[in-house]
Amino acid sequence: MLDWLKTLLLPTENPNIAQSLISLMFAVGFGIFVGRLKLKKITFGISAVMFTGLYLGYLGYRIEDSILDFIRDFGLILFVYAIGLQVGPSFFSSFKSEGLKFNFLAIFAIVFGCLITFILFKITGLSIENLVGIMSGSVTNTPGLGAAKNTIEELKNTFPNRTFDDPAIGYAITYPLGVFGIIITIILSKILLKINPEKEMRLFRMSKINREEPLIHKKMRVTNPEYFGKTLHQAVKDSGDHIVISRMKHSGETAVFSPVLSTHLRERDVLMLVGKESDIDDFIKKVGRPSTDAFIESDSDMKTKNIFVTKSSAIRKKLLELDLYNTYDLKVTRVFRAGKEMVPRPSLELFYGDILRVIGTREAIQEAEKIIGNQEKKLIEPDFLSLFGGVFLGIVLGSIPIVVPNLPIPMKLGFAAGPLIVALLVSRYGGISFIHSYINNGAIHFMKDFGIALFFAAVGIRAGDGFYENFIKYNGWMFMLYASAITLIPLILMVVVGRFFMKMNFLQLVGVMSGSYTDPAALSFSTNYLDSDIPIQSYAQVYPLVTILRIFAASLLILLLT
Repeated sequence: MLDWLKTLLLPTENPNIAQSLISLMFAVGFGIFVGRLKLKKITFGISAVMFTGLYLGYLGYRIEDSILDFIRDFGLILFVYAIGLQVGPSFFSSFKSEGLKFNFLAIFAIVFGCLITFILFKITGLSIENLVGIMSGSVTNTPGLGAAKNTIEELKNTFPNRTFDDPAIGYAITYPLGVFGIIITIILSKILLKINPEKEMRLFRMSKINREEPLIHKKMRVTNPEYFGKTLHQAVKDSGDHIVISRMKHSGETAVFSPVLSTHLRERDVLMLVGKESDIDDFIKKVGRPSTDAFIESDSDMKTKNIFVTKSSAIRKKLLELDLYNTYDLKVTRVFRAGKEMVPRPSLELFYGDILRVIGTREAIQEAEKIIGNQEKKLIEPDFLSLFGGVFLGIVLGSIPIVVPNLPIPMKLGFAAGPLIVALLVSRYGGISFIHSYINNGAIHFMKDFGIALFFAAVGIRAGDGFYENFIKYNGWMFMLYASAITLIPLILMVVVGRFFMKMNFLQLVGVMSGSYTDPAALSFSTNYLDSDIPIQSYAQVYPLVTILRIFAASLLILLLT
């Protein structure tokens, strides 16, 4: 009587759609449960889905081939697009500071890993498909595996009589070594180099004193006779034009107002300044002294409010074009974008999802909201038109054939690099037409984890079919030995070069190491082990470029050496 349930839940060689979906749900559900289990400070997280899929595949669970290919590719696309939106803003801005140095070290590790893979290809006799799978697993790079499989599919279509090995086998065998290899390297390097995380934290903070300062506000009183009668424009220009004067009150008066740049300074005027602390302190030294006047903050007519940019009438417009002060008697004191505070310069172009902190009367704020939007609920709701429009462009970009001399087929960016590049560009420029860069953090995290869970489940179940036989056939222990060289040698060189030659802070170096191997499990371990969030910053700065280069490396090795 329960035969239908047994048929649905038990392994079968030729599954239908319902049985395929059950296999998928088993892999994702059990994988997430296993990923939450802790081995001391180590958790596998979402990557445990792949190991669960391997085991289910070994037990005989299957996914119908056409469904499996769709799930694998669609999951990869969602994952890389979400990653691009998440780290894009910090990726581009990082090149103005330490990002160039971090990415140079990461590229060094990629090149060295590819060189080791090429040497193994020459001396071991293994196919390049297997070695690329070993390389992708040993550096825990999932998009690289996806690119390799896409390239092999293209080769199969062009050369139907040739047979190719499945890189997912080498990937599945060596992936755990990649995770633990980075973790072991972090632990040993900390011990051997006698690293004190607290000392490294202090050194990091000292190096950041004059960089990336948060915006603050301070009160001051005008006491320097040289500035009596000068306009605010002249006074601010003398100090580098890096501050905003949000409020002003004349001495002996109680009225507080938001001044324009043409307003003239009087003796003992009280000003409210917004900017970086160093810029504000410099301005105060030149123009007057700090003030304790309480009236400038307590005026009932002047309100401060955050307004969300959600209307097309404000998107892609410069603050100068909106001219909020002359139109609504409203002053913008700060702009927030992707968690970063910015000084509201007139040339600043507004993106969808930006937050403007304004000061003015209640009526003025209400009028400004009509053109800026301030529909916070709209930002919470997923913008599927924007999301899937961006994914569409990513797929189109990834499908463009690029003819390279001496390669057997045109090269393509594929389903990994194409959506990632589009997401990075969208996040950098705020959007393309109706496609916006803003997606709330909850939606991005869901899309990222959901996509990679689908990919891991599909790859694991496929590789688990005959996994033990393949481990014996391909001598899996030798795969592990080769993977250890690809994993450990570049990591050791990164520690030596980064610490002794580039003089990098160890907390940042650990983030670069985890980012170079695109390994969130190692990143999670390092933040707990070192009790610091600093590795996350450097991880985000190298992740996009590393992902793109590893995608290209996997495809090129197969195209050049098959």
